[in-house]
Amino acid sequence: MKNIIAFAGSDSKTSINKQLATYAASLVEGTEATVLDLNDFELPMYSMNLELAEGIPDNAYKFLNLIKATDGIVLSLAEHNGTYATVFKNLFDWMSRIDGKLWSDKPMLLMATSPGARGGATGLEIAQARFGYMGGNIVGSFSLPSFNDNFSDGKITNSEFNNQLLEEVEQFAESV
Repeated sequence: MKNIIAFAGSDSKTSINKQLATYAASLVEGTEATVLDLNDFELPMYSMNLELAEGIPDNAYKFLNLIKATDGIVLSLAEHNGTYATVFKNLFDWMSRIDGKLWSDKPMLLMATSPGARGGATGLEIAQARFGYMGGNIVGSFSLPSFNDNFSDGKITNSEFNNQLLEEVEQFAESV
């Protein structure tokens, strides 16, 4: 059986992006999904001075090793001020110091959601443009607008959006 990891680019204890990533991962047939929480991988703010003085923290290696060991990645990015959240960017920066191709060409379902009508689309676009340079193999993407209106009880309630996600999940599953 194939193994996938799912996580949100957020450290919110009530992350809507973690809820979306968990739901999407549950739809990937023939895989075992592990849902990760960035709170379990705390890291100091990246700084070249800190790296030179203390080296790269163990949690950056631990997270990167999970990426390298998986067959696929489901990631839903929180959007803060038009880009991905600082907590995710910080993890991304630390891991890139270990391996510039940190996504290791693993199939990736890249998503975003927000309470607003754009559903994190701006941050998603930035990630799509950037991740390819970092070993990202994005095989599907999805943005869920107006999370609070379209998601309830652990699933997407709007059939049109749910069908869009199912198409992306199918592409992802075929690539894993």
